[in-house]
Amino acid sequence: MTVSVKVLVPAKTVENVQTTQYTATGVAAIIDKFTATNFTATAATISVNLVTVSGSAGNSNLITKTKTLQASEVYTFPELVGQVLGIGDFISTIAGTASAINMRVSGREVT
Repeated sequence: MTVSVKVLVPAKTVENVQTTQYTATGVAAIIDKFTATNFTATAATISVNLVTVSGSAGNSNLITKTKTLQASEVYTFPELVGQVLGIGDFISTIAGTASAINMRVSGREVT
């Protein structure tokens, strides 16, 4: 078994359409840190799904629903830390407002 520490999702702005951010391709992955920052002057929301292989984002795999981040707030999603993605599983997100929230995800890939 090989464990590699990685940036799973490099810093980026979260889209306001459901978007796959990371897929555990040929590996299992463990989320160690998931950070989102609202860089605007008004409140904004983000939802996060952890979807199993061949699935699609929906209520059955919704981990965080419309988490409101106040202006300039940073949130580190303790509910996501330690979650495991199997081979082919993926992280999907959606922001309630375009161009309001940045995210970054770090973790480990296991082969």
